[in-house]
Amino acid sequence: MRAGDLRMHAVEMDNVTKRYGSHTAVDDLSLRVPVGSVYGFIGPNGSGKTTSLRMIMAILYPNEGAISVLGNAIAGKGAADDRVGYLPEERGLYRNITVRETLRFHARLKGHVNNKSDIESWLERMGLEEWGDKKIQALSKGMSQKVQIMAAVIARPELIILDEPFTGLDPVNTDLLRDIILDLRRDGTTIILSTHDMNVAEKMCDAIFMIFNGQKVLDGTMDKIQSDYGRDTLHVRVEGHDGPLDNIEGVTGVTDLGRYQEVRIAPGTDTQGILANLMQLGRVEHFELARPSLHDIFVRIAGPDGAAAMSQSAQTAGAGHE
Repeated sequence: MRAGDLRMHAVEMDNVTKRYGSHTAVDDLSLRVPVGSVYGFIGPNGSGKTTSLRMIMAILYPNEGAISVLGNAIAGKGAADDRVGYLPEERGLYRNITVRETLRFHARLKGHVNNKSDIESWLERMGLEEWGDKKIQALSKGMSQKVQIMAAVIARPELIILDEPFTGLDPVNTDLLRDIILDLRRDGTTIILSTHDMNVAEKMCDAIFMIFNGQKVLDGTMDKIQSDYGRDTLHVRVEGHDGPLDNIEGVTGVTDLGRYQEVRIAPGTDTQGILANLMQLGRVEHFELARPSLHDIFVRIAGPDGAAAMSQSAQTAGAGHE
């Protein structure tokens, strides 16, 4: 939270619904994005995630409900004007102007006129000082991505929406961007981070929101989300055994993660019994009772089993109203 800012939430959405003809893309969505946080937006393709972000940006408007961004209600006039930065999933820069001209343009577009020192500082941090006077068309894909990230933050916005910001970055630049995001948060900036990388979301985000079929299915800290799902996961590694483990009594699902397997167990299962069965298969090198990862929770919700369960639940609810 920045000095003098008494708001608790950078974004508030109340009972928001967005329809495209007969299709409901976002269904009665309510959420709160805390000021000064990294707030994760996750969900499968076609879930309503991008539509939600575009409504926050006032690129789209809801059919029903209310949205407030940085204390301003969105009502056809744009989202909090110059105080919001946006990195869209669809990348795009003017290819025939230089890097410095690009950053100068985006800074002035948001009312940040005295921007020379900020531009030079960002070029240095991104390792692009020698490329400042090169045209965008001369840059590699990764360099262009770094320029677009700088364009989103150059005007020192209070809220930054980053849609898949790590796409196209190598591990070194991924670490650099992660440090930048965390530095922005320490300075009081609120970051909405949309990502398909569950490892990034789990490690970086103060809170995580998941949308599926237009509806909110997760919203809270990673600790709370994992606690809600309980300790029903084993991490196991059995030397010399590459066969299935899902035929062991009490095992309801297995995910092969390469170095070890993530085993989901039924409620009330005796883990020592599972260990005894594993020992019959080979030497048990690793056996750990753990909370499910965000990747596992995501798959439980959006995978075939979760989708079928949600569909069945919706049909049952509908039948009750006939």
